[in-house]
Amino acid sequence: MPTPKGVKSHVLLKRLRDILAEQGEGQERLNKITSVIADSMAAEVCSIYLRRDERTLELCATEGLNPESVHQTRLRVGQGLVGRIADRARPFRTKNALSAKGFRFMPETGEEVYSSFLGVPVQRVGEVLGVLVVQNKAERQYTDDEVYGLEVVAMVIAEMAELGAFTAEGQKAMAMPHQRPFHAKGIVGQEGVAEGHVLLHEPHIVIANPVADDPEVEMYRLATAFIELQSEIDDMLSDENLSATGEDRAVFEAYKMFAHDKGWRSRMEDSIVSGLAAEVAVEKEQSNTRTRMERLTDLYLRERLHDLDDLSNRLLRILTGREQNGAEMWEGTILVARNIGPADLLDYGRKLKGVVLEEGSVGSHAVIVARALAIPLVIHAARITRKALNGDEILVDGDAGEAHLRPEESVKLAFHEKVAMREEAQEEYAALRGLPAESKDGVRIKLEMNAGLMNNLPSLESSGAEGVGLFRTELQFLLRSNFPSRSWLADTYSSVLDSAEGLPVTFRTLDIGSDKVLPYMTREEEPNPAMGWRGIRLGLDRPGLMRMQFQTLIRGAKGRPLKVMFPMVAQFDEFREARQRLLDEVAREKKQRHLMPSKLEIGVMLETPSLAFAPDQFFELADFISIGGNDLKQFFFAADRENEHVRRRYDTLNVSFLNFIEQISERCNKFDTPVSFCGEDAGRSLEALAFAAMGLRTLSMRPASIGPIKRLIRFVDLSETKKVIDEARASGSQSVRPALETWLESIGAPHR
Repeated sequence: MPTPKGVKSHVLLKRLRDILAEQGEGQERLNKITSVIADSMAAEVCSIYLRRDERTLELCATEGLNPESVHQTRLRVGQGLVGRIADRARPFRTKNALSAKGFRFMPETGEEVYSSFLGVPVQRVGEVLGVLVVQNKAERQYTDDEVYGLEVVAMVIAEMAELGAFTAEGQKAMAMPHQRPFHAKGIVGQEGVAEGHVLLHEPHIVIANPVADDPEVEMYRLATAFIELQSEIDDMLSDENLSATGEDRAVFEAYKMFAHDKGWRSRMEDSIVSGLAAEVAVEKEQSNTRTRMERLTDLYLRERLHDLDDLSNRLLRILTGREQNGAEMWEGTILVARNIGPADLLDYGRKLKGVVLEEGSVGSHAVIVARALAIPLVIHAARITRKALNGDEILVDGDAGEAHLRPEESVKLAFHEKVAMREEAQEEYAALRGLPAESKDGVRIKLEMNAGLMNNLPSLESSGAEGVGLFRTELQFLLRSNFPSRSWLADTYSSVLDSAEGLPVTFRTLDIGSDKVLPYMTREEEPNPAMGWRGIRLGLDRPGLMRMQFQTLIRGAKGRPLKVMFPMVAQFDEFREARQRLLDEVAREKKQRHLMPSKLEIGVMLETPSLAFAPDQFFELADFISIGGNDLKQFFFAADRENEHVRRRYDTLNVSFLNFIEQISERCNKFDTPVSFCGEDAGRSLEALAFAAMGLRTLSMRPASIGPIKRLIRFVDLSETKKVIDEARASGSQSVRPALETWLESIGAPHR
């Protein structure tokens, strides 16, 4: 067995375990711990700082400093040497603390007589819970072994904190972990509100005995877990559904490489030799991985560290005998996860009331599925997985992009008032279901819905939508681990038309590439995938794939009308070529005596500014045009919609963008080419009203938006709306939003 690192850490850890087992209050335990550590490390001072709240560290116990300063001395995270350790999640040591950059003098502690300083973060699975410090009067250069030994001790203190070992009665006591309210401010993934209880996609594992009784036994347990982990990955690689050379195989090949990495494993073994249980040794390495991951900007390296993080979770499940996603779902389940794939999210299905993710993006597969299932979703909710426990009460406000964990009564009251107002509005929308979206001056606006799953189709009737303006066919490909068969796809498209019961359905051909990568297709590395090989570009370069989809759409129509449109078209020739290929396929299917669509309409999604300036022949040839607002806006403003720094910088109601929409509408009207607007903005009140005023007569949106948009359109006079917009444009305003809001407020229009 290797020589233990650290300063007699295996002996010290056993003394800490005995303290954990003793009866007594949290403060008493903390005091004993600081005394034992100081004695073991020949330090004159040992202090433990714990997080009082998100931004504050509090001195909770000390051996050597002024005892009167306990629970009185507080530092902000980032302030002083202790605050910097908490902020950076890295150890810090110096022979002369008073001259070290960032040192903050706290006179009440009496620490000015101590020169040497060593502090390490008390962290668990990447979350810093506090800071552990030792100090000496004489200048002393703490060794690497001493740093390592103190880190091992800090890991056990973190586990003890997670178990609630330091809680006690009284005003100064630290609260039990996972009991305080926590507010996560993220961004909107899918609108809506939900109240329920947390289900963690990766449940927390709390380790009751963090100290190893017998390191030999722990080494054996770890070795056995690695054998099982490696076997699991070998089974994945031998799965018949895995492609021979695709990106999915590359992912598992990388997993296999990491699972056999000797350095990764040896670091865990070192921790076991120092006295940690196997689970805590894995967690210690996982914490270090997550700390490194949060400092990286290189996306490739972050992905590789994600692989290590996922493997650590697998090792922990093996060591503790827990199954992934083992928790049962209950009424009002809110899923909380770091991130999640579309297939996993679909497995949970409509039983979910809401979803909160730490990561994700507005165009990710999970967001697409959540929208398809009409599940409120918040993304970029920092630290939510670290703060939540299974069963915790949680409020999800998808409209504001917020989640309230263990909410206070005042927050719950305000939330319930918001829910009541939404329910009242829903009753009003239901009363409008059978009425047209017709303005007071007689302008009829057709409201359609976006869809991508069979689950969406029941919303056609309940929402009052007049058809499906966009059916995303890529979801049938993205949610599978292997390529779908022709017969399955044809049956799926047929079922969609069956469910529509005669209402029009517009099928968009495969929009893959960019962020939508099929798991069984080789991924092309591109510097800017959003403007790269995607949509119609990929389809034209993969004629077999395009032809297969044409065949299944034709066969799925079963003699009914068929509407098909192509995505990401940048020039007339691309549309003309794709259209001709579809017509050729119709001719071949006819020769084979397949039933032909009773009517075929071929259109295009206008998502690139260049297509708006195509030759007149394009507008004459296209049967219809749908403005793809999400992509068009990002290309128009040169602002990536996945980039939070810039995507909110540009307003849809910017005068330049509205002028552009009006130009497209006028050009389509000149050639009697039906034109619609499809995207998130179509379902927002002010935007929808402005698009209608710009001449668009069809809008396609998520089903839940149809009621509010219909109510607003029926309330206003569109000619008056146009005057308000024209006046704002003539005034030199950058956006017409303020003018529209002021006008709608003045007439009492329901627009929020």
